[in-house]
Amino acid sequence: MSKIHQLSPRLANQIAAGEVVERPASVVKEILENSLDADARRLDIDIEEGGIKLIRVRDNGHGIDQEDLTLALSRHATSKILVLDDLEAVATLGFRGEALASIASVSRLTLSSQTEAQEHAWQVTTFGRDMETEVSPCSHPTGTTVEVRDLFFNTPARRKFLKTEKTEFTHIQEIIKRIALSRYDVTINLRHNGRQIYALKACSNAVEQERRMAMLCTPEFVDQSITIEAEASGLRLWGWVGLPTFNRSQADLQYFFVNGRSVRDRVVAHAVKQAYRDVLFHGRHPAYALYLELAPENVDVNVHPTKHEVRFRESRLVHDFLFSRLHRALADVSPETINTTKNPIKVDLETGAITEQQPMSLAPATREFSAPVINAGHPERMTQKQYSQPLQGNRVNDQIAAYKALHPGTTQTDEVKTEEIPPMGFAIAQLHGIYILAQNTHGLILVDMHAAHERITYERMKQAFDNNRLTAQPVLVPIQLHISQKEATAAEEFSDLLSDFGFEVSRTGEETIAVRQIPVVLQNADPEALIRDFLSELADHGNSDAIIAARNEILATMACHGSVRANRQLTIAEMNALLRDMEITERSGQCNHGRPTWVQLSMNELDKLFLRGQ
Repeated sequence: MSKIHQLSPRLANQIAAGEVVERPASVVKEILENSLDADARRLDIDIEEGGIKLIRVRDNGHGIDQEDLTLALSRHATSKILVLDDLEAVATLGFRGEALASIASVSRLTLSSQTEAQEHAWQVTTFGRDMETEVSPCSHPTGTTVEVRDLFFNTPARRKFLKTEKTEFTHIQEIIKRIALSRYDVTINLRHNGRQIYALKACSNAVEQERRMAMLCTPEFVDQSITIEAEASGLRLWGWVGLPTFNRSQADLQYFFVNGRSVRDRVVAHAVKQAYRDVLFHGRHPAYALYLELAPENVDVNVHPTKHEVRFRESRLVHDFLFSRLHRALADVSPETINTTKNPIKVDLETGAITEQQPMSLAPATREFSAPVINAGHPERMTQKQYSQPLQGNRVNDQIAAYKALHPGTTQTDEVKTEEIPPMGFAIAQLHGIYILAQNTHGLILVDMHAAHERITYERMKQAFDNNRLTAQPVLVPIQLHISQKEATAAEEFSDLLSDFGFEVSRTGEETIAVRQIPVVLQNADPEALIRDFLSELADHGNSDAIIAARNEILATMACHGSVRANRQLTIAEMNALLRDMEITERSGQCNHGRPTWVQLSMNELDKLFLRGQ
């Protein structure tokens, strides 16, 4: 008797169902993708008991002919591919022809459909026993309804692995959210146990798309994101990218679509992570909803049973395209662009705590600002009358002249009018030697001067290093340092690399070195602490390749030492110079560790603090 035998169709389908139908959300995903492939423009979804009792999806697509109804429930039956060439350029969401057969094998399924060419609608029913089907006439408009009842009724072991009704419905809701974000042209209605959850109308313009995005991903995400659109080498990228200050404790607001298909891909994840690495606080995650479009033949969608993953035929091209466009978009975020549309972070008016972000309300440029702050310790101390005056054109020009005198050749600024006040405004005071208080068109700006200067120094050092222009200067007297033997060995081994970073260091003993040259940009830093931290970085990375790879980390450490320290008193001209530098420096909204460098309080928010107008 033969030991090898053919599996029954029922068992084969149930095995296949184990790959395709993981939970109710998997069923919803497969059915909705079939509806979209049928050119549906309206989807009505009814769920009961988290999808375990009932999943019903009705669409207004082109429907299924009567003679194809039974075949539609057969395994490996599809209208989407015929030959191998079709598989290599799949433009539909589904293509394997396994979903309905797998679902039917573990549920009680009814498929009702009508095409425009048919006089009557027909339905096919199967109960998951021996996959026998019954076809009968029914009443149904053009389109298709798939009704799935009692999921896993005939596979109790699978049913035991399902979670609570709430958990299962949460997974379904996430699937529908992804579908809704991928197809703005489709109306989607979702009900659970008779209660309306989503009523999303089809979008006909960008404003309606943004409204849907806000509804599904929170208004804060839309307010605290920038739009991106780029095209090159047959690739097109568009969507929303969250500002670095709008970050999450987990990766729960990250959506990426390839030709309308929601995917998780390592190439994409790495490119996004690299783009945010210079501006995101450790352990935090960015938020984004991005759409990549490319020729179907350049992406393989047949690499995973649930089609969650794809394989790009030119993954390096895709990676570099995503990284470069996102990196540039984040670098181009400036105080001016943020002030025009958004407020970088929200200050809780009750507690003063910095929390989530909110849109910024605009205020007239000439609104009086008369908070009683004191510019203690500054030669240009301003009187109450001076700083309570609205910003007028002549005062603006006086401050610009002072800035030009302090930094000749760094700015080209002509006479300005009041409405041309720079985005970061002009300094009016320094608070506790830590924060700069500035007045701009919209209200009050608070700047963490060390964090802001650290970013400015860091960006300048990166540019100088890339252009081999990290200039250095000799110290008057060589600095003798006593360090560990490991660090002294690192100083000797990487002397050439140290020179690239602007240092000249020589070993003078087992545990001593002499520092003879340091970068110009670090001339005001504590050289002993700087060198110790630098050598510690070198010793940790171990070899020159690792050091070059960690170049930004090392430059960030150097920048931290070269930035203005807390409790250092700045003049008004110095504070304004820092504000102008922030306006022209990439990524100036965050320090090197991802923390915000400034916050904006609008006049409306200030009025609320003092109950003005109430």
